Amino acid sequence: MTTADHGSNAPGDVEMARSLPAGSLAMIVGGHSQDPVCMASENKKQVNYVPGTPCAPDKQNGIWIVQAHEWGKYVGRADFEFRNGEMKMVNYQLIPVNLKKKVTWDNGKSERVLYTPEIAENPQMLSLLTPFQNKGKAQLEVKIGSVNGLLEGDRSKVRFVQTNMGRVILAAQIARTGADFGVMSGGGIRDSIEAGDITYKSVLKVQPFGNIVVYADMSGKEVIDYLTAVAQMKPDSGAYPQFANVSFVAKEGKLTDLKIKGEPVDPAKNLSHGDAEFQRHGRRWLSAHR
Repeated sequence: MTTADHGSNAPGDVEMARSLPAGSLAMIVGGHSQDPVCMASENKKQVNYVPGTPCAPDKQNGIWIVQAHEWGKYVGRADFEFRNGEMKMVNYQLIPVNLKKKVTWDNGKSERVLYTPEIAENPQMLSLLTPFQNKGKAQLEVKIGSVNGLLEGDRSKVRFVQTNMGRVILAAQIARTGADFGVMSGGGIRDSIEAGDITYKSVLKVQPFGNIVVYADMSGKEVIDYLTAVAQMKPDSGAYPQFANVSFVAKEGKLTDLKIKGEPVDPAKNLSHGDAEFQRHGRRWLSAHR
């Protein structure tokens, strides 16, 4: 099991399978990139997978790679046959967990209908888990603040452009640590917050990871090298950066007019940087820190 991703932006599972001896694993069960991982052909992913239809998992170097999308939407089932010392996959499917689609009828009315026959709730399991759900719900619904407008955290925004959600999160990190500037990966923002009351649940939906905010002193030269590397992270990837108290012009892999808090960066002067511990240890960002 991994959280190394699958796809063009972060092909960790594919890279790992290709680096191992051929067929040394029966299967890699992946996650994190939130993909169904259904292939149209060799090395070509199926686009817009439809729940309930056949799903062909990826296979690299004799190793199957599977992933059941996200948020409990599917149960992945792989059936293997072991015969004469050889492990063979004989069946694979993604089983939708009561997923629905919007259907518009001839009279113009629309409703959400199931893709596949409903999976009934188990009364005994429901009875066992409901008290825990109610206890958690009471804690999640505690109001912790309010906001006048939308804080934009949609995936289609935070991985492409600077957003007010990124600025709010980084402003909080800077306030907590006293850092001069902040940088975070857009992929670390998982939801928006609508105008109105903010609950504890709202915050967890935006950042569900439980990371610790960390602080580091860096020389001006280290800051220049770091931000030059970070600025190369491409849009449409989780590593696309959100900035606070940072401005620059990027062209052909180089930064000009780099400023922190509106002041040019002095290579000989120390500056402080706040971010999440995940980014300190994450493989995408570690090379930049080095």
